[in-house]
Amino acid sequence: MTFDPLRCAEATCQAAVVLGATLVPAAWPALDGALTAVLAAMFVVISAAIYALHAVTFDAFRLTGPRDRQIFSTGTHDE
Repeated sequence: MTFDPLRCAEATCQAAVVLGATLVPAAWPALDGALTAVLAAMFVVISAAIYALHAVTFDAFRLTGPRDRQIFSTGTHDE
């Protein structure tokens, strides 16, 4: 698997949204050097997790390709 910069950018933005919406407002009054380091470490971990999840999911779709089978029967219909 190769490194995909677009997937990395997407994962980084999503991690920033998660941290910005949940942790930063709650931690802002007590923000100091140690808490900043913890938030930076969490940002790296969340970015890596999102990148890995997207890599596994999208690469699996690319390898298996589209499937023409239907899971549920929808009856007869014209297409």
